Amino acid sequence: MQQSDNQPATINVVLWQYPKNGSDGERWMRLLSPNERERAATYRFERDRTSFIAGRYLLRQRLSTHTETPPDKVVLLADASGKLTVEGRDRLQFSLSNADGLVAVAVTSECERLGIDCEGADAEIEAAALESYCSLDERRCLDQMPAGERLRAAVALWTLKESHLKALGVGLRQDPRSVAFSWQDGIPVMAQSGEPDRQWHHRLLESGSQHVVALAARSQSGLPRIHLRMFQDESMPSE
Repeated sequence: MQQSDNQPATINVVLWQYPKNGSDGERWMRLLSPNERERAATYRFERDRTSFIAGRYLLRQRLSTHTETPPDKVVLLADASGKLTVEGRDRLQFSLSNADGLVAVAVTSECERLGIDCEGADAEIEAAALESYCSLDERRCLDQMPAGERLRAAVALWTLKESHLKALGVGLRQDPRSVAFSWQDGIPVMAQSGEPDRQWHHRLLESGSQHVVALAARSQSGLPRIHLRMFQDESMPSE
């Protein structure tokens, strides 16, 4: 249900620091669709395969809660650009992101657009890459920062942009420099053509790990309420 103008939307965000050794991969695979299992088999490296499987496992767990459907019965459809939707649930907005050792899932039925992205805080970013995704003002801002803060700030910028482009459903088909951020009282604010869009809301979330997590949401009812929690795999067999 779409929220009224005076009632803020609610976004549920779940983060999972999954076991990277893939020891539970076979159990996670039982909830995936045949197509997802086939796709998992195409990954050359175990790290990438485990990340994909863990991501779809958590996504299905969360969508199951919101749709009251068993996780393995949730039908995911992909449009021409690869954006996923749940069959018969047009209002349900969700987004999934994987980074090495972390999966992030955001779900809401009360926002028009939703995107989440997570990246390792120590990701290496070359100067040429900065030029390809940062605006001139953003690069100037980074250049003025102490060296110890510059790397994480650069990763934060990339993560904010990626979450926004995912919310739009365009990914990197759109130039990341078309989305520019500044900070107001420590909160990231996006401006397009020099003017902030008050219906878009962006936040950097506390991950509890060495990751940067960014959330983007478009809502006409003001700043959404973000419910953030860490996932506990309750289906894990007891020792």
